[in-house]
Amino acid sequence: MRFRVLGTLEVRSDGHRVVRLGAAKQRVLLAVLLLHVNRPVHVDRLVDALWPQRPPRTAAVALRTYVSALRQVLGLAGRAEPPLLSTVPSGYEIRLTAADLDLLTFDDLAAQGRRALTAGKPGLASERLRGALGLWRGRPFEDVTLDPLLEAELIRLEERKLAAQETWIESQLALGHHDDLLADLGALVAEQPLREHLHAHWMLALYRSGRQAEALRAYRDLRRRLNVDLGIEPSPPLQRLHHQILGGHADLAAPAGTPPVVPRELPRDIASFTGRTAEIAFLDELATVPDAAAARGSSPVIGAVDGMAGVGKTTLAVHVAHRLADRYPDGQLFVDLRGFTRGGTPVDPGDALDQLLRSLGVPGDRIPHDPGARAALYRTRLAGRRVLVLLDNVATEAQVRPLLPGSPTCLVLITSRRRLAGLEDVRPLSLDVLPRADAVTLFARTAGEQRVSGEAPGLLTEIVELCGRLPLAIRIAAARLRIRPGWTPAHLADRMRDHQHRLGELEVGPLSIAAALDLSYHHLTPGQQDMYRLLGLHPGPDIERRAAAALVGTTVDHAGRLLDDLVDAHLLQEPAPGRYRFHDLPRAHASATLADEDTDHDRQEALTRLFDHYVETASAAVETELANLLAVAVHAARHGRPAHALGLSATLHRHLHESARYDDARVLHRTAVHAAKAIADLCDLGDDHLTQGRFGPAAEYFEQALKMVGAASPD
Repeated sequence: MRFRVLGTLEVRSDGHRVVRLGAAKQRVLLAVLLLHVNRPVHVDRLVDALWPQRPPRTAAVALRTYVSALRQVLGLAGRAEPPLLSTVPSGYEIRLTAADLDLLTFDDLAAQGRRALTAGKPGLASERLRGALGLWRGRPFEDVTLDPLLEAELIRLEERKLAAQETWIESQLALGHHDDLLADLGALVAEQPLREHLHAHWMLALYRSGRQAEALRAYRDLRRRLNVDLGIEPSPPLQRLHHQILGGHADLAAPAGTPPVVPRELPRDIASFTGRTAEIAFLDELATVPDAAAARGSSPVIGAVDGMAGVGKTTLAVHVAHRLADRYPDGQLFVDLRGFTRGGTPVDPGDALDQLLRSLGVPGDRIPHDPGARAALYRTRLAGRRVLVLLDNVATEAQVRPLLPGSPTCLVLITSRRRLAGLEDVRPLSLDVLPRADAVTLFARTAGEQRVSGEAPGLLTEIVELCGRLPLAIRIAAARLRIRPGWTPAHLADRMRDHQHRLGELEVGPLSIAAALDLSYHHLTPGQQDMYRLLGLHPGPDIERRAAAALVGTTVDHAGRLLDDLVDAHLLQEPAPGRYRFHDLPRAHASATLADEDTDHDRQEALTRLFDHYVETASAAVETELANLLAVAVHAARHGRPAHALGLSATLHRHLHESARYDDARVLHRTAVHAAKAIADLCDLGDDHLTQGRFGPAAEYFEQALKMVGAASPD
């Protein structure tokens, strides 16, 4: 049986099952007995606690009934050794050991801590006292309504806790951990504004942390409060400490401790890193900002690198971090937050703080359980230190915000597939694909110069273009060439020219473009996923909000929000305001996902809505939508939609000739002629069957022709 009172009242059986205590008076009875554990409680005291207003005449009998019921509930009836609820002269007594009651465990550990500190063993004292304080879950008996006469007992319990906190603080100061104390100690001083012993610890911790002026101000604030509230001066020991701080007395120096931990956690840099000259210069420049920021006392410098899957965000950030490491001699921290990781979930900020604090040398038993306290300790540890923090693979602003230092001497680099627009004071850097020359160089370095020497430059250019100049795709293609001696660049290019199977070619070992894009896709909402997939149907080079709304079957405003969301997720590009387009590889992924998740009927309906929109708006939008209108006309003619092709041909005829776009006109009208011929062929077949009296087949051909031109079928 285990009793817990340092918070809500709770009883658990030996099998860790929570024991239901029943009526409120039964809970009050148990609380009073536990408050006086291992001491007799007089019947009168128990009666007053159970009936604080006016006890009934049968109170003594009712009390015996409650005690009997409590023994039954707790399983203590007939026991001869603790835990034991005994009847004693004039009252009752509950007898427990430290193994049975958290309050006794607390007293035992606190006493061990005090003895260890007196014996000059601050490390052992710290361990025991933290264990004792960790038992507290809130105010004692906080869910039990007790007689006001028992308030003094509760105050004594709170005082024992406060005394243990003060002793633990002494152990930390003796260990030289004054920096780590500041956040928790400051909060404790605010809760106990007149407790001189705490203020003495607070002043000493500030002084040892190089904050002499703040230590002196803390003394002045306390002295003024004592004078105003109580009409007294600070105690002589506190006055002596004040004079010692003023004079910088040698006795106040921190004890010699272990040297500070300097973490060096950056992943290895990649020898084949290529290009990104402008981006490196941008991030290099951030390292010069902390000096100016520190002089102004402002916040840390934060650079956020975002971009689509495989564009090289982590590779760039790690490369730059290695370049800047010497400027941050107090350490370089790295955390993979697993925002977009196959088979994993994003790292909880509290768990990330635990990792960071351990990297900074904080022992596990001194890491707070509360995430807010962890964040405060983390900021305290980094205060005034030149540390570079690389937070990789971030999912959301909420995940990364608690991990940002408060010191302007720190530099933070963040990578994410999303644009973290909700983070304050961030310098964003959105990565695009590589320039063609850098892409070819990266391919050659990864494949091996000997594998591509003597090859026509045009062939290597074609390969990197088939990779969309995306660094991850280039590395995968080059790796496949490197590990297959029988392959040539020409063979690789031939395999990659098949648009439908290109994503399958861009996979080697654990690296896969399709898998990387799958992760981004599955982080979308259902509405965003629908937009992403259906955009894979669009035959033109780009799309605007109204056409996207028609494609998906939603309002223009909603379509605009979905498009912007996909841009923020780096699954769609916005090269000009209001114009959206795919990178080649996400387009292929969207088309493949569409084929897997949508029926042919759904795809055809979406195309019908899109093509109807273009036919209806062609005259008004011809200047801005010409490329899309031409692409739609050709696609419609080649995929059994001659009505749309013919309609666009008729609408665009005058514009194409007036603007001297004769090549486009020739392609469009030739496409329209083929579409018209397909209809005419169906009509001819229908006529043949009709003249021979085969009315059923004739009707079928005519119905097909009518459907192709968009007319209703006859009844």
